[in-house]
Amino acid sequence: MSHTAVFWIGFSVVMALLIIAPLVLPEYWRRFLTEILIWGLLAMSSDILIGYTGMVSFGHSAFFGLGMYGAAAALLIVSPPNLWFAILFGLGGAAGAALFVAYFSTRLRDIYFAITTLIFSQIFYVIIFTWTEVTGGENGLIFSRPHFTIPFLYDTRFSTATLHWFVLAVVAGSYVLLRRIMQSPFGMVLQSIRENEARTRAIGYPVERYKIVAVMLSGLFAGLAGVLYAVQNQFAAAEFVFFTTSGDTVIFNVMGGIGTLVGPIIGAGFFQLIRELLSRIFGDQFPYLIPLGVIFIVMIIFLPQGLLGFARRWLNR
Repeated sequence: MSHTAVFWIGFSVVMALLIIAPLVLPEYWRRFLTEILIWGLLAMSSDILIGYTGMVSFGHSAFFGLGMYGAAAALLIVSPPNLWFAILFGLGGAAGAALFVAYFSTRLRDIYFAITTLIFSQIFYVIIFTWTEVTGGENGLIFSRPHFTIPFLYDTRFSTATLHWFVLAVVAGSYVLLRRIMQSPFGMVLQSIRENEARTRAIGYPVERYKIVAVMLSGLFAGLAGVLYAVQNQFAAAEFVFFTTSGDTVIFNVMGGIGTLVGPIIGAGFFQLIRELLSRIFGDQFPYLIPLGVIFIVMIIFLPQGLLGFARRWLNR
């Protein structure tokens, strides 16, 4: 059996389990699983830069947050709240920020690129945090969840189950699309930039243009994750634009396995589950981030290729 056939069989099995999950899980764990998918989409978007282009970005909190606030603006302005306008506004805000960041940051390399994206994300955070009249500042924005509407055909209010299936469809579609892009000639050039940027430029590829497109593509899907998070939780808060969100995203990639797309989703799920369990065990009596940090360090030392890399080695044996 070919690797492609094995992949699609595995993909179908996982999709079937995720489709059935809301029917058997309690309400809290339904929402938790949906949130894992959203964080997985954010992690997968950053893998375009970290894993495939070799550019470590700490600016994804800005794209995620602007997608969230763009969706919030649409849901507050447009009456009745419209899901498709929320997606359009959110993607527009994230794409505009990604273009702005990409234009300046892609002129730099390595640690300088990472620092520049971090600085830009903090600029957006300060603007959102201090522009209280528009963004709500520290209190954020609260709004109603939109209906899922297909004009002239279908209109329903989201339940936790239907929202889960919608998020699952978006994340699965994004994964299939990004997988196809990364296997295309464009994706091959990005991987060439990761391996040897000077040689890629020497053979005639406009490296800066490819980097700009990669940052914009990555920012667009990060913004989509922000839209989904806003729709699920019915609020937008400045804390999600803070650089710690970008740091968590990098951790998701490292834990799951960079350069795989599906690895960051696994890393996001593992991170969120461990954090949830540790917070329940220790509560407020002990900072649960300490044992979480220890787990992360151990994984870096003993599982440098992440959970997906470990699983692949184990299966090959």
